[in-house]
Amino acid sequence: MLKTPLSIARLVRHGTTVHGAAECATWTGDGFRRASFAQLGRRAAQLAHGLRGLGVHGDDRVATFMWNDQEHLEAYFAVPSMGAVLHTLNLRLFPEQIVYIANHAEDSVILCDGSVVELLAGVLDQLETVEHVVVCGDGTDLGPLEGKGAQLHRYDELLDGRPESFDWVEGDEDAAAAMCYTSGTTGDPKGVVYSHRSIVLHSMAACMGDAMGLSPRDKALIIVPQFHAMAWGMPYAALMVGCSLVMPERFLQPEPLLAMIEQERPTFAGAVPTIWQGVLTELDAGRGDVSSLREVVVGGSACPPSLMRAFEERHDVRILHAWGMTETSPLGSVARPPAAAEGEEAWRYRATQGRPMSAVECRLVAEDGSVVPWDDEAVGELECRGPWVTAAYHREDDPEKFHDGWLRTGDVGRFTPDGFLTLTDRAKDVIKSGGEWISSVSLENAIMGHPAVAEAAVVGIPDEKWGERPLASVVVREGEDVGPDDLRGYLEDKVARWQLPQLWAFIDEVPKTSVGKFDKKVLRQRFADEELEVRSAG
Repeated sequence: MLKTPLSIARLVRHGTTVHGAAECATWTGDGFRRASFAQLGRRAAQLAHGLRGLGVHGDDRVATFMWNDQEHLEAYFAVPSMGAVLHTLNLRLFPEQIVYIANHAEDSVILCDGSVVELLAGVLDQLETVEHVVVCGDGTDLGPLEGKGAQLHRYDELLDGRPESFDWVEGDEDAAAAMCYTSGTTGDPKGVVYSHRSIVLHSMAACMGDAMGLSPRDKALIIVPQFHAMAWGMPYAALMVGCSLVMPERFLQPEPLLAMIEQERPTFAGAVPTIWQGVLTELDAGRGDVSSLREVVVGGSACPPSLMRAFEERHDVRILHAWGMTETSPLGSVARPPAAAEGEEAWRYRATQGRPMSAVECRLVAEDGSVVPWDDEAVGELECRGPWVTAAYHREDDPEKFHDGWLRTGDVGRFTPDGFLTLTDRAKDVIKSGGEWISSVSLENAIMGHPAVAEAAVVGIPDEKWGERPLASVVVREGEDVGPDDLRGYLEDKVARWQLPQLWAFIDEVPKTSVGKFDKKVLRQRFADEELEVRSAG
């Protein structure tokens, strides 16, 4: 067979010619601005020429500090295809984390959305390797960025007059194409570098019928940020098959999202569960039309089965549960039930994290290092490996994260004999009570099944007798009135009695990480600092 490299350059050439009529629509707040994939290809070439003019060569890192929009997609096309490395900076991180990440990655150029100029200005003079900042948005005031040590440019001016074709680089398929950093919930964020080969293979897998199943007939609303594990690989998957895209920019609240769905009629969407909780509230109040949606994929954290059922039974929208992490590009498994499963049996499969993708191998390892069987009972830490699973972190030796050629995920769970994964917790979040393990995720899902509960997060707190006991922090829906006794009583026939939480805290919102996951370390600290008003049942 011919030895042709798997490269982003080939993917861009294919997507912008064969699928040149596909479209990217970016929400502006009151409507859409549009560009075909063919137009995006021409603008990506102009961007590449502009970056060359700024001195970007080799594997220089070009960072993006942007929302999901047309210009961010152009950077996705241009930067890897010109041989450089795309680094998506998470603009929701704390300033000191942004500084650490940009310096650790040694970014030379930052493409910045005009709406976050002030945020970048607050850290720019601490970014040691950044020489140029390119700002999107003609009307943006560049004043806050002046005198911060970097040369300033406007995006459209950088592209203006440049050639609309570029000799895209066909290099080593194992060379770096893009990089993301973990959210840094424990210690400093860690850099994961994706190769051209890994991205192309991940894109193929994402389009398969047992994954997202994207096709030219689809239009995908990409809500998950492009700085969050490359928007779960959806931009490149869409480019591969000609799936049109709807980009929400910074408008991620339920009302504008529903306006986008009504106007643009997407068939597919992707976002973390908390986004869909807000959308469901609007839908149940009679606001919005989501009848165009075929499926929505959720990841980032476990999706409550009650949310999945509500969308399907009340609004005829199927929520597809997936699991992955920055280190796995991120798709690791998708919960499509077996063809023969129906009714409640199908729902049991759908509530899992699903089957591993065909190229991703998984195993469960017990505390003593032994590999445990797939019998839906034995529990262990999930380890995985595959062509889009990282083998190391950028500029950091972390041997504890890798075990004999496998990535240690830090997730704890079990497998059914037919390969469906159920994650019971993060290793650091398992509650060890009286010598037994309590799954905080299972408790959260059970509590969120109560109609009065919007969100619930469970953490282990010290207990003199049992070692740890669960503390449930609950967000009650507006207009509802429930207390500890009500919720404990609701759980009595749903979990083992010894797992029932005795202590409850009622809060306005569950704290979340930069990528929308429940931030349990914040809840533990609030409890330790006696900032939570804790109530006891009974």
